[in-house]
Formats: sequence, C-alpha cells, structure tokens
Amino acid sequence: MGVDLLNIRGLEQLGHQGPVVMVNLMRFHPRSLDGDGSGWDAYLRYSALTVPMIKARGGTLLWTGDAKAVALGRPDGNQWDYLALVHYPSAAAFIDMMTSADYENRCDPHRRNGCAEHVIICTKESYSKFRIG
Repeated sequence: MGVDLLNIRGLEQLGHQGPVVMVNLMRFHPRSLDGDGSGWDAYLRYSALTVPMIKARGGTLLWTGDAKAVALGRPDGNQWDYLALVHYPSAAAFIDMMTSADYENRCDPHRRNGCAEHVIICTKESYSKFRIG
C-alpha cells in the first residue's frame, strides 16, 4: 500500500475539473511499524504534516470521525477505524500533493507505519447542505 497504488490515470480520466472530496477509510496497525507508539500515533504524525500541504493546495479537512459499526451491508472487510473527508479544488491538486517529493519522503512513511489499510475514494458533489469556499 502506498503512493505506488495511486490511480493517477483514473483520476485524470474523470472528465471533472472542479472540486472533489476524498473519502479516506483507514484501519490502523495496533503498533506503528517503526515501533514509535501505536498506529494511531503514526497517523497523527502523518496528519500533522499533510494538513498544511492540503491547505497550501487550496484544500481543507472537512470532517473526521471514528468508525463505530457497519450499519448496512456485510461487516466482513468493512471494519474501519477512522474516516476523513478532505476537500480539494481539483483532482489535480490531490495528485500534485500525493506525488510531491515532500509527501513521499516526509509524510507517506508515517502513513505506512500507521495504516494497515488506507482506501481513498474520489467523489464529485451531487448535493451538499454545506458551502465550501
């Protein structure tokens, strides 16, 4: 799992040039792979480094929360620890951050140490009661 799994081609073929919200689903390691605290601790180090990078590209962290239970659907494979919704002005801004040397060298190691699994789903707004921007 890593930047090597980034679906740049799929994101570039979206045909949508406007804002996107990335839905992040995360499952943490009990212990950080580098031995420095828990998986959650490693994720907090990752988040502290990435939030300024998101903001520098015109994005913002909209919402985070603990996943509590599967309310509809099969629980197998859908057990997550944490979710985050991150707004970017475009998929290109997301790609720019994820492929930057700063992200790959400083941020991604903490994400890898903390997350046993991390899935990011790119969404385009259909409806929202919130106004971003």
